[in-house]
Amino acid sequence: MRNKGETVTTLRKTLIAAAAGLALTSAAQDDVLNLDQLLTQFGWDLEAMEVRAEQVGENLYVLFGAGGNIGASVGPDGVLIVDDQFPEMIPKVNAAIAELGGGAITYAVNTHWHFDHAEGNLALGPAGTKLVAHANARADMATGGIINMVMAKYGQQPYPADALPVITYEDRMQFHFNGEQIDLIHAGPAHTTGDTAVIFRGHNAVHFGDVFNNTGYPFIDADSGGDIDGMIAFCQAIADELPRDAIVIPGHGEVTDYAALEAYIDMLKTVRGRVAALMADGQSLEEVVAAKVTADLDERYGDESSSLGFVNRVYTSLAKQSGG
Repeated sequence: MRNKGETVTTLRKTLIAAAAGLALTSAAQDDVLNLDQLLTQFGWDLEAMEVRAEQVGENLYVLFGAGGNIGASVGPDGVLIVDDQFPEMIPKVNAAIAELGGGAITYAVNTHWHFDHAEGNLALGPAGTKLVAHANARADMATGGIINMVMAKYGQQPYPADALPVITYEDRMQFHFNGEQIDLIHAGPAHTTGDTAVIFRGHNAVHFGDVFNNTGYPFIDADSGGDIDGMIAFCQAIADELPRDAIVIPGHGEVTDYAALEAYIDMLKTVRGRVAALMADGQSLEEVVAAKVTADLDERYGDESSSLGFVNRVYTSLAKQSGG
């Protein structure tokens, strides 16, 4: 009988082989990368990357590693995490949690279906962790699909049954765990169609998943139902739930504050307005991208041309709204 590590390794090889086959069959149109190819393009070495823990409140931590940030509630009721990165990172995550006084992971909430936030399900589900997500995120994990990041396309394969969320919800749900109320909120399509924000009410802290990115411009999965107007509405809906001294945990980047969230919402609105105005003048996608509509924002959010096609995805989502 194989141990869990061998099972995960075998499953990973199966997924890579399947994705490689997908890439070969679609190469005439667009190259679709498998996971190893994508990790190489991102410069992520999962074996070498370590996990760093930052405490943001009593019993509440953020774990930084490879992929999306992990929120971790560690206390007398057990361990609840938000997002879980990759199977190769789970032993390092477990070790970090043990150093914080925790044991096995009781619950893992997936903020959405993308590989860098949910691939760890492949290890946690079979180990007995209860997986939780929005119903749309579970459906996407079950069917898989192409994630178009503009600079690359990734063929995310369907997850096996034991790596799928066993608890789902539609609009809101609550945990009462480790002495506080934890709210899971879906405020409509945004980064994807199945995003979850997780509010730790006792800490005035929120984990946004990839609806809020603190490393630069966000990625909008417009080919799979993500939407710039939804991003704005989702961020504002969660901001309205929070006090102004809230702790804001992004999907990527360092922990920040309410002011950074407000500035981010303003940036989204500004870029959306500029792109929409150029589209109304009849400009094409290529012309809009060439117009450098983020030039005055790049000092704060980085070079847009090195983002995952932010302006491209804004244009694409607006074009879909108008039937383009």
